[in-house]
Amino acid sequence: MRALAYRASSVLTQRGSGISTIAALQRHTRVPYVFPTPMNFMLPTPHSQHPWTAVRGCAPVVSTHRGKRTGVNDFEVDDVVQRALDRLTLLAETTTAMTSTLDPHAGVQRVCRIVVPQLADWCAVDLLEDDGRPRRVSVVHRDPAVLPVGGLTGLLPDVPEDPVGPLARVLVGAGPLLLTAADIRSPGEAADPLHLRQLELFDQLGTDTAIVAPVRARRQVLGALTIGRTNKRPPLTADDLATVEDLTHRIALGVDNARLYRETQHIAERLQRSLLPTLPGSGPVRLAARYAPAATTAEVGGDWYDSFPLPNGSTTMIIGDVTGHDLRAAITMSQLRNMLRGIGCDRQEPPGHILRRLDLAHHSLYPHATATCLYALLDRGDDGAWTLTYSSAGHPPPLLVTYDGDTRHLDGGHGLLLGVEPDLPRPHATETLPARSTVLLYTDGLIERRGEDLTNGMTRLRQHAAALAREPLDTFCDELLAGLTADHTDDVALLAARLPTASSAP
Repeated sequence: MRALAYRASSVLTQRGSGISTIAALQRHTRVPYVFPTPMNFMLPTPHSQHPWTAVRGCAPVVSTHRGKRTGVNDFEVDDVVQRALDRLTLLAETTTAMTSTLDPHAGVQRVCRIVVPQLADWCAVDLLEDDGRPRRVSVVHRDPAVLPVGGLTGLLPDVPEDPVGPLARVLVGAGPLLLTAADIRSPGEAADPLHLRQLELFDQLGTDTAIVAPVRARRQVLGALTIGRTNKRPPLTADDLATVEDLTHRIALGVDNARLYRETQHIAERLQRSLLPTLPGSGPVRLAARYAPAATTAEVGGDWYDSFPLPNGSTTMIIGDVTGHDLRAAITMSQLRNMLRGIGCDRQEPPGHILRRLDLAHHSLYPHATATCLYALLDRGDDGAWTLTYSSAGHPPPLLVTYDGDTRHLDGGHGLLLGVEPDLPRPHATETLPARSTVLLYTDGLIERRGEDLTNGMTRLRQHAAALAREPLDTFCDELLAGLTADHTDDVALLAARLPTASSAP
């Protein structure tokens, strides 16, 4: 379908796209339009869940201009419409590239491959590091053979205090800047190291004209976009500045969103870790714990672990998971942990009794919240044998790993989740532990996979743990996380205890 004119009031696109198309038509044809015969056709739309937007338009008609009948050149309007559609397509593809990933470097590399060759012969993106130093993260040329092995990416010299070169000026807020052949000097005329790197780039890529524009979001410059054309294509002009500015706006939104996500993720992780305890460092039993936030979210979770000695000499091993992934879950987790510490130290009862008391308190204070918890006591008898007495409130069973690599889950002492039925008695079980064996407590994020039966995850855990049975305890924990938590969608906590050799018994 040949599109020749549009009804401006019917263009349902985002800011800076459809309306600019109408403006371009009127600016180039300089003829007022009338629309007697509407037609429907589609335009690509950035920032929309629908990749195309319906537009009402019509064929050109003879219009009245100062009392005269004025005709519109069909080919001129066709060319304007085609260029406007190409611009909209470029912007839509850029938006898709930046919103399809939370890695800003990957996003800008995709954008560069879109810009080249649609708009330029080559494209480069420089982003400012946290310390303010620029890093060239992507350089794309329409002829890959022009680029040296390894590309032209990497850290750049610092931005000078008195910026002279176009890149330095843009990185402090100027621009966008259009550089003609007369503005692009030889590398020998560079004013500073950063200017030298930019002129070397122009020289190496055979640049005739270029545009350098700031990548700016929330009144802060995040980097710069540079595009260039050789003398084999029409030069870049002032008409291209608006397109480049729209491009940098979309790049900036993507980069800024990715950085905000990263900062939020780090804040959530620091908050979570601040709520976790320091493990006892003395005694014959070695303890190690790990916490890993969800790889695909920046939410605070309710996973937790704890271990502390009781006045009677027992060593507690505790792990739990409060339902939810928000600040409320983290607060509930912290308060449950502190209540359990107080109940355990005060009562020094079997684990089933302790969990029942915790459930009663939990039901009174948080009547609408549920949680899982496993409370265990490590004790050494007079004969030197170690035992684990434990009770589970809906939590995955502990895993026992012997020094020889035999593994089995400890399924005794299982009861309902906390917050379901606090009046029911809670069982506990006791297991004799071999010397040099490892006891592992963990949350469900270590074994659960979307669309997979839970038994598959438990089997996978046993296989990994068996292979690590003789590794140092820290290595044991690190390798379990590395092998089982790739792209996990839930946070993970684990607590491991390594028993001493039989000869160390009194």
